[in-house]
Amino acid sequence: MPPHSCAADRWPPVRASRESHVPRYKLIIEYDGGGLAGWQRQENGPSVQAALEDAVFAYCGERAVVEGAGRTDAGVHASAQIGHVDLARGDPAQTVMKAINHHLGKARITVIAAEEAPDDFHARFSAEKRHYRYRILNRGARPALDSGRVWHVVARLNARAMHRAAQHLIGKHDFTTFRAAACQAPSPVKTLDVLSVARRGDEIIVRASARSFLHNQVRAMVGSLRRVGEGKWPEDEIAAALDARDRARCGPTAPACGLTLVGVDY
Repeated sequence: MPPHSCAADRWPPVRASRESHVPRYKLIIEYDGGGLAGWQRQENGPSVQAALEDAVFAYCGERAVVEGAGRTDAGVHASAQIGHVDLARGDPAQTVMKAINHHLGKARITVIAAEEAPDDFHARFSAEKRHYRYRILNRGARPALDSGRVWHVVARLNARAMHRAAQHLIGKHDFTTFRAAACQAPSPVKTLDVLSVARRGDEIIVRASARSFLHNQVRAMVGSLRRVGEGKWPEDEIAAALDARDRARCGPTAPACGLTLVGVDY
């Protein structure tokens, strides 16, 4: 889930069952995706959504759905995921935040801010742009402090060549080449607003921004850009891979550990 964030491009139907007096809370959520099956509640492992919904139930006894702005994949982190939840109890937002955090216990998930939101706010469908950051630790020595939060690549990467190659992907394109086979988005066409690559000491930072992404799109693009950085692909091979609309032309998908959802615009 780029992360897996295959958001629809239209507003969902209004839920007739929602009473107008039930407060809606906007949550800013931080989490370490290591050991989690991703954002969405599922049967094959613990998820961020399930942990939050269980904490809400423990707090107020309501079986409420916590909607998220981005359905991040297993192992993907977030420093500013946005969620919303409707709670009939009607406590102040700060009380809701503190109560959820208390019942999250030792989970590496926390609500860092909360506020009441308008009835028509939707964490996923109101979002206008999502921002992701991918970190590559580019040195010989393995990470100690950042283990599980960076992709360790030993071979020296040419960040400038990676950045130039990345510009071929900016704009509205059919991103079939960079789409996971399991992606459920109705169309492979997306508009990529930002894809930048820069070196900061031993780190290569890749930033990607768009209204929505295909499943594994950011990680697939990063994996392909690594091949450019290593000199295994010429810079224009990225454009050729995009135009091929063939998953077989994509480089190896970068691991989830280096990816973080860092912001959502509304």
